[in-house]
Amino acid sequence: MALTAMAAHHVYLVPGFFGFANLGRLRYFLHVHDALRRRGLRVHVVRTHPTASLPRRAARLAETIGDTLPRGGVAHLVGHSSGGLDARLLATPGVALPTAVDVERLAARLGAVITVATPHHGAPLAAALSSVRGQQVIGLLSLATSYVLRFGHLPLSALLQIGELFRGAAPAGGSGTLFDDLSSRLLADFSVGRRRAVQRLLGEVVSDQSLLPQLTPEAMQVFNAVVHDRPGARYGAVVTRSRPPGVRSTFAAGLDPGAQAMHGIYQAIYRLSATSRRGSEAPLTRAQRGALHEAYGRVPRSHANDGIVPTRSQVWGTVIAAVDADHLDVIGHFNDPSTRPPHYDWLTTGAGFSVAQFEAVWDRVVAFLEHG
Repeated sequence: MALTAMAAHHVYLVPGFFGFANLGRLRYFLHVHDALRRRGLRVHVVRTHPTASLPRRAARLAETIGDTLPRGGVAHLVGHSSGGLDARLLATPGVALPTAVDVERLAARLGAVITVATPHHGAPLAAALSSVRGQQVIGLLSLATSYVLRFGHLPLSALLQIGELFRGAAPAGGSGTLFDDLSSRLLADFSVGRRRAVQRLLGEVVSDQSLLPQLTPEAMQVFNAVVHDRPGARYGAVVTRSRPPGVRSTFAAGLDPGAQAMHGIYQAIYRLSATSRRGSEAPLTRAQRGALHEAYGRVPRSHANDGIVPTRSQVWGTVIAAVDADHLDVIGHFNDPSTRPPHYDWLTTGAGFSVAQFEAVWDRVVAFLEHG
């Protein structure tokens, strides 16, 4: 079906872990939204709860669809990271969510569920961050994303201090800690109005982190046992794999001290994400295995990941695209400040993801929708 004939078709972009829809001019899905709009699609960005439980996040998704999908319309869900799990949960036949919306009536109008770098089989990083220090790191990563989208880069001193938290060298605890000091200094650079918006986001992140334990590999085994694909809906995945940290990735990060400091943080995150046990991977269909082999020259091993989520964990349904990119590259958070609007990167991995690759990924997503 050509997209020119899809006037009643609406795409819902679901942010991932600690993601946001908009903070003033800061937009999590800025480049994806623009890419899909240029291709003639009607696009909505879901204002979800950043780190709340999957049922609560899925309920917000249902409410957004209920408020915006016109009579006779068809909804296509595109979820990044844990946003893909929100989409799958909403689509499950007979699911009960904490909302007054008639979820089954809405879910019956789904056309496609597309997941992007989603931890369908869990993320070891979630277990590693389930601690007081981990909660601080999550808050700082959320703040760092907001800061980079606004200013283009993090101060070198902030990067070095975040690195201390990852190495466990910094104290955790009450007021006056490195976490509190660094958060205050970064927030001070925002305008008053935007600072309040970011503080509200951080407040939500700190007050409700129910999502974290639900993303562990063990918890996702339970999730997959009770969450089922909806008959009639099409399921597809965008899969990502970033370069393992080492000499090549360090050189690829460049000579800028800030990029090197961010690359040091990436090394710590990558290693935490690479702890999947060999042999614990979910089985792949012949088509999925073939798509991964075509993209990467081999089926990725258990330790391969995008800096956040294991690559094998991201496979669900049809593999729409499998690319060498980090967890945020595929939604437009890579380094190319020459574009308008510019692309800014805070997870410096040395992947070398480009505008051309970004456009190619979203061309394939649209083609998947067109042929539904």
